[in-house]
Amino acid sequence: MESIVTLSDAKARFSEIVERATQGEEFVVTRMGRPVAKVVRYGTRVQPRKLGDLAGQIRISEDFDEWPPDLEEALGIKPH
Repeated sequence: MESIVTLSDAKARFSEIVERATQGEEFVVTRMGRPVAKVVRYGTRVQPRKLGDLAGQIRISEDFDEWPPDLEEALGIKPH
């Protein structure tokens, strides 16, 4: 489970947080109530990623590379 710490608390307790992270604990650092960073133990993946792991799970829309008409005009991509 992740522990949540404020940025100021993380600064004050950084050595402790790093030590606890090396033991497997995870920390989410927040600034003004919003998550901005995560402190976790550094290590290699248990299982390396394989090409095609996400096959069939991702769909790209047919119009993915088309700009909306108002943005085309605003950016001068296609004058209308």
